[in-house]
Amino acid sequence: MIKVGIIGSTGYAGGELARLLLQREDTEILWYGSKSYIDQSYSSIYPNMYKLTDGKCMDDNMKELAEKVDVIFTATPQGLCASMVDEDILSRVRIIDLSADFRIKDVSVYEQWYKLKHGASQLIEEAVYGMPEINREKVKRARMVANPGCFPTCSFLSVYPLVKAGLIDTDTLIIDAKSGVSGAGRGVKADSLYCEVNENIKAYGVATHRHTPEIEEQLGYVAGKPVTVSFTPHLVPMNRGILVTGYASLTREVTYGEVKAAYEACYRDEYFVRVLEKDVAPQTRWVEGSNFADVNFKIDPRTRRIVMMGAIDNMIKGAAGQAIQNMNIMFGLPEQTGLKQIPVFP
Repeated sequence: MIKVGIIGSTGYAGGELARLLLQREDTEILWYGSKSYIDQSYSSIYPNMYKLTDGKCMDDNMKELAEKVDVIFTATPQGLCASMVDEDILSRVRIIDLSADFRIKDVSVYEQWYKLKHGASQLIEEAVYGMPEINREKVKRARMVANPGCFPTCSFLSVYPLVKAGLIDTDTLIIDAKSGVSGAGRGVKADSLYCEVNENIKAYGVATHRHTPEIEEQLGYVAGKPVTVSFTPHLVPMNRGILVTGYASLTREVTYGEVKAAYEACYRDEYFVRVLEKDVAPQTRWVEGSNFADVNFKIDPRTRRIVMMGAIDNMIKGAAGQAIQNMNIMFGLPEQTGLKQIPVFP
């Protein structure tokens, strides 16, 4: 039995962690952390949990929590995990952080984009970037995993095979992304109100979105050189889902078979990444409620460019599901354990 604590359990990602973990026979949630709702029953915050747990919300005391559980998930705003974790805690418990605190290896880049002073920069180098498709062996041995962001997950999985194969000029890479409103979190913000979002679509964080350096850093490792990406996210009026469309110039003339082979080489053995059939474009509806990522591509011979596409559920493969996937790897379990939910439709 894996004993689990969740700090930030009443946010959207924390709620998804609880929902997925409560369905398992091999895990027990001992701590529902939430400063905003201390001593309130968890099911009063999320009534879908009614009679499924009698847990009450507790504070964010990571030191006390580390004595009680095997793994801590921190589904919190940037800066909180880094302000709490230290070597003593890591010697006693494993941590999967869903914030950006340990994703970016260059602390100056983190501080520039997130406008925060890093609270535990001495631990950044040790933290493993939790993209199982590329860092599975490192995740197995990790004490702390930095769970990837939702936009970086979908962007990376869509583009990675062609960067690895050297088939695209990374200097020309443009990534256009669309996200459901849950990606903005559960906090009350005017821009997330129903009347602001419904019947509307807008770009935001143009040329300044904080996931940009994370995408660039991870693609840079694959390319073996610095990568600069033009990344623009958009907010669309749906609850959940991310759709990515990437564009880049080809480095040479290619056939459909060559490009397909590049994707299959990366994802043939990846249960959660589905390379779609020719001319089938990924759609968020076909991954909703699941840990799957659907990807595909389209060669445009007229412009000598290629279009790379991907879709995920931002709350699952983009957050809680991928975090649990990492937990499974860390504890030597089959990766799909507790994550075989078929996408929900309609």
